[in-house]
Amino acid sequence: MTKAEKAKKQFAKGFSCAPAVFSTYSEQFGLEKELALKIACGFGGGIGRMGKTCGAVTGAVMVIGLKHGQADVADEKSRQETHKLVKKFIDKFTALHGSIECRQLIGYDLSDSAELKLARESGVFQKKCASFVYDAARILEDVLHLR
Repeated sequence: MTKAEKAKKQFAKGFSCAPAVFSTYSEQFGLEKELALKIACGFGGGIGRMGKTCGAVTGAVMVIGLKHGQADVADEKSRQETHKLVKKFIDKFTALHGSIECRQLIGYDLSDSAELKLARESGVFQKKCASFVYDAARILEDVLHLR
């Protein structure tokens, strides 16, 4: 099973998009899976279910940070590499889906309780979000040269 399939499976279990992506890769880069799930929890639904940046995207951005992020203030090279890879990831995701904004991707405002209910009833999370999780992981593997 590929990492993209594992991320999609995490999503199908009931984890939101950000934890599904982030936790799939966390142990590979030295972070316990349980802690990764907790860290990423608030990013689901477009950051706290506000419909902002897609959680699959934010999960992937956090993975890029785990691999290349700056941990020493003097290490400007790591920061530049992280920013370059984040841009590359975002460009590829946007080219595939037209946006990185949750509200635009799914067509519902999750911060509105009536629209959240409609989104759940429509099956949009299973129909669309599962593919965003899968695609984010697949693009991440390409950008980070993972296999």
